[in-house]
Amino acid sequence: MEQKNGSSFTGFILLGFSDRLQLESVLFVVLLIFYIFTLLGNTTIIALSYLDPHLHTPMYFFLSNLSFLDMCYTTSIVPQLLVNLSGADKSISFGGCVVQMYISLALGCTECILLGVMAFDRYAAVCKPLHYTVIMHPRLCALMASASWITGFANSLLQTVLVFLLPRCGRNKLAHFFCEIPPFLKLACVDTTMNVYVTFIGSVIILLTPVSLIMFSYVQIVRAVLRIKSTAGQRKAFGTCGSHLTVVSLFFGTAIYVYFQPSSNNSQDQDKFMSLFYTVIIPMTNPLIYTLRNRDVKGAMKKVLWKASDSRRWLRRTV
Repeated sequence: MEQKNGSSFTGFILLGFSDRLQLESVLFVVLLIFYIFTLLGNTTIIALSYLDPHLHTPMYFFLSNLSFLDMCYTTSIVPQLLVNLSGADKSISFGGCVVQMYISLALGCTECILLGVMAFDRYAAVCKPLHYTVIMHPRLCALMASASWITGFANSLLQTVLVFLLPRCGRNKLAHFFCEIPPFLKLACVDTTMNVYVTFIGSVIILLTPVSLIMFSYVQIVRAVLRIKSTAGQRKAFGTCGSHLTVVSLFFGTAIYVYFQPSSNNSQDQDKFMSLFYTVIIPMTNPLIYTLRNRDVKGAMKKVLWKASDSRRWLRRTV
């Protein structure tokens, strides 16, 4: 690994997977493929939600926000990771590390809140179907989406500033593949108890508050569905929530594991792979989950492809 002159280099060394050179080559190819599919899949969801009038509903408004968020979230981490995996230089500039931590944390927090908002949308759709259009007014949807983004970025600003105010006494080797708070605190040469408490409280608010809202929403949804006498009606109601519940379980499960488990040197490799899961794998699988388990998205995709094929035929005939 290329060494940096300590007197002139003010950035950080992302150790990542540098102790496993053979794994780095495999990870580079796999992550590049996953990143491309993440961009294609989430762009498809956004495009379909815009092009098909039948998808101009609160559910797909929030889904488009989630897709855009996932693309930005992955982009804030993967390109730098691919650069580090492709060569001996594992460095990242001080400014680059600050921006990466701030953006990735902000987007992660925003996703937590947005998934809670989406659970409320499903609650209104299933439990209050007659008042759904009144409750989920476009202005309210825009307000809730904006609040999710603002809260996520505000929390990230506070956390990032507090972390970078800590003295590191020349330490710059980060035992991770991107600038994240838990491994970054280990670089500090002072007591970080206050920062740990602040991070823990922030994690409780950002993670557990949406989880509580999601659990409450789905308890009410299950009760409402069980009152439906027809089996077909029950399947349809559960079908509208199945995709969201799958995404919630994957994202919150891994995030809670990473941010609430006790710190241990023996779990560093495990933490890295868990971080890979929620920063790379989940943003790629979200479009697949919503596409494979959603008839509306499948139908919109068929319509768009059918219109495209018809336009090509018409052009051929005119030419």
